Amino acid sequence: HPFVRSSLLAARPRTIAYVSCNVQSLVRDLQGLLTGFPRYRLVRVHAFDMFPQTAHVELLALLERA
Repeated sequence: HPFVRSSLLAARPRTIAYVSCNVQSLVRDLQGLLTGFPRYRLVRVHAFDMFPQTAHVELLALLERA
């Protein structure tokens, strides 16, 4: 939700750990965090296969304030 992104940017945390089960929503939200003010940089993305034998993958993105 756009309110969450604007609240995060206003709070200016040093790091953000973003967990997502949907790669499209992760990409959409990262675009706002990587180009907003304050700007964050993507440090790492890691996929977790929490549900073997299915197509579902959880993603963890770590961001740091630039």
